[in-house]
Amino acid sequence: MILFPAIDLKDGACVRLRQGDMAAATVFNENPAAQARSFAAQGVDWLHLVDLDGAFAGRPMNAAAVDAILAAVDRPCQLGGGIRDRATIDRWLERGIARVILGTAALKDPALVREACRAHPGRIAVGIDARGGRVAVEGWAETSEISAEELALRFEDAGVAAIIYTDIERDGVLSGVNAAATAALAAALATPVIASGGVGSLDDLHALKAVAASGIAGVIVGRALYDGRLDIGAALALLHDDNTNGAA
Repeated sequence: MILFPAIDLKDGACVRLRQGDMAAATVFNENPAAQARSFAAQGVDWLHLVDLDGAFAGRPMNAAAVDAILAAVDRPCQLGGGIRDRATIDRWLERGIARVILGTAALKDPALVREACRAHPGRIAVGIDARGGRVAVEGWAETSEISAEELALRFEDAGVAAIIYTDIERDGVLSGVNAAATAALAAALATPVIASGGVGSLDDLHALKAVAASGIAGVIVGRALYDGRLDIGAALALLHDDNTNGAA
């Protein structure tokens, strides 16, 4: 299982939110490129980048910070936030992003997801952020009536590289990952699922490992890494160990 340290970008800085609330942002590093170098030096295989301002604006807003991260590290990066047209997808992939995440576009412009998957095989992920089981879009400001599973199933034949499933109510509050809901979604899909939201300790990673066979391929971790609740070395050792069965 892959560990994806999260670098959430707001006003050019590396921040963490609580339940997607832009007014409740904590700045952890004014230099996102330095943060990326730190994560890379600790042995991570991927980085998960989010342009928070872009998610609300509907267009890239932290491009300079993303470019600085790409120049600073040799790790593949996946990026979401404000990517809602083909030109923006193509531009980010050309600039070095390994995988683009489409969230709002997946709900509002599914044809774009399919077109992008055809043009860039293996480089398009769908981000499904759920509040009470329902998909939220536009930077989580708008909640739809569509369930996470229903939306994910729409793209089973599209060639999506992964579904990134975020439980908004747990995001940034260290309340524990929703392993059961993530596993249920993964079991309903052939597409790999990446868990996100609520990871606060090694116990959460053990819980995900215990149900990894359902199709959970990775986990995104943010605040727990920044405040020291979760050690990257210990997390990587657990997730890379094929002999662990989830027992704490």
